[in-house]
Amino acid sequence: MQKIHILCVLLISLLGFSQNKLDVFFDFNKDIPNEASQIKIDKWISENKTAEISKVLGYCDSVDDSKYNKDLAMRRVNSMVAIFTNNNIKIVDKVELKSFGKDFKSSKNQSENRKVEVFYNLIAVKNEDIRNVQTIPNGPFGKRQVKEAIAEDKVENDLFEVADMDAIVEEERGTLESKFYKAKKGDLIRINNINFYFNSERVMDQSMPLLDELLDIMMNNPKLVIEIHGHICCNPNPNDTKLSYRRALVILKYLTKNGVDLYRLAFKGYGSNDPIYKVPERNEKERAANRRVEILIVDK
Repeated sequence: MQKIHILCVLLISLLGFSQNKLDVFFDFNKDIPNEASQIKIDKWISENKTAEISKVLGYCDSVDDSKYNKDLAMRRVNSMVAIFTNNNIKIVDKVELKSFGKDFKSSKNQSENRKVEVFYNLIAVKNEDIRNVQTIPNGPFGKRQVKEAIAEDKVENDLFEVADMDAIVEEERGTLESKFYKAKKGDLIRINNINFYFNSERVMDQSMPLLDELLDIMMNNPKLVIEIHGHICCNPNPNDTKLSYRRALVILKYLTKNGVDLYRLAFKGYGSNDPIYKVPERNEKERAANRRVEILIVDK
């Protein structure tokens, strides 16, 4: 108990913590921040590099029905998430993303309801304290133990040897368009063999043709709206979703950077909560099946 207490005190001395809120406003029926808010966002990003986004809430005015407004509000939420991601602003693994149609206390001024509220924490690390911690040579809270206490857990090893991976990926690519063509609204399409480097959201080079094919499908079907689902293998902790979340976000970011409108995309990370095979898996075949990306057809 004494060791735990000392560690808590040590981490508190390392980190300064404060809860803050940023309000971003939108023009009528738009999901991109208005000009004034874009200037405000740019300034905020330059001054808050250590921010961690914990909650993003989207709202609309009272025009149109609640369902349409809720969808528009979520597109506004996704727009802000993409802006933060593109600017390397950290988003916590259990971020709350929520939209409201008409089920909130609205302002009489309709322009004030066309907004997104961004809640964030500012983490300040004191260099002097870090130096002091790192000079502790031994003992229960030396350099190694402190790093382990605040480091991200390793959740899976995605590197595996497949002699003809290029052929497997090419075969998957050849069937992907047909899967999307046959799919109906509400269907889930599994994209196999989008693989990532160990404990990373960086897509392996062999898998890039599949992302290119997904991009082509989105560009050739302008009415297609999707939700990207990220899954991992090997990790029995159901609450550890951050890696799958980042991986789904990377795919969204790839699509938007290459011309897909943000309002056509959403994303979720499921961790290992929806495995095809029970975790822990028995072999590499089962691990590969669980380690996947799925696409929910929202509209087409």
